[in-house]
Amino acid sequence: MEKKTLLIPKATWLPLILTFVCNDIAYFGTRLLMSDKKHYNLSNPLDEQIPFLPWTLIIYWGCYLFWLVNYVIGCRQEQEEAFRFLGADLFSKLICLVFFLVFPTTNTRPIIEGHSIWEEGMRLLYQMDAADNLLPSIHCLASWLSFIAVRKNERIPKWYRAASFLMAASVCISTLTTKQHVLIDVAAGVALGEFSYQFVGKSGLSKWYMDVMLKLEPKGWGKKFQGR
Repeated sequence: MEKKTLLIPKATWLPLILTFVCNDIAYFGTRLLMSDKKHYNLSNPLDEQIPFLPWTLIIYWGCYLFWLVNYVIGCRQEQEEAFRFLGADLFSKLICLVFFLVFPTTNTRPIIEGHSIWEEGMRLLYQMDAADNLLPSIHCLASWLSFIAVRKNERIPKWYRAASFLMAASVCISTLTTKQHVLIDVAAGVALGEFSYQFVGKSGLSKWYMDVMLKLEPKGWGKKFQGR
């Protein structure tokens, strides 16, 4: 029997590992395959009107803590809801993999002239993260799924559910103001997160995924699921 002090149920360990591996293959693996292929720039005049705000880098990078907290909450829900959340995450990353292979995208980044901590941070970000694999935005996708993880969970205070929505929206905005993404990337990321959650739930895919994952777990891990 799992201890209630365990951060996340053991039954969710394998799905989390699987989605992490899939995320890396989709984001980094496809980059290796598509580096010499034609990339499409989907920016439009409206994107050009969005200001470049280097200080919003703190939101763009700070979202990793937001994801960590809300993914833990998502895994600690009741069993079927937890696997619907995890199934949606994996399904959406597979869709991202297809997009990155079939329709690789890029954008035009601004020239950074200042030398404040924020400008230097942006230079570091641009060096670390190439301008590709943009559609859909995984930053926006993961942030919307993080909101989904709490929005109907009555065990979570209403103020935190509202804060999660605001944080998800802020992350989406920061991807634009850091010029990491364009508007269509953001819209696609949010839409993919919502579609994946609805699809895996209504199609029964999340239940199938749950059954498969529990069968693959070491004996006893999924027997007492502490979804609370």
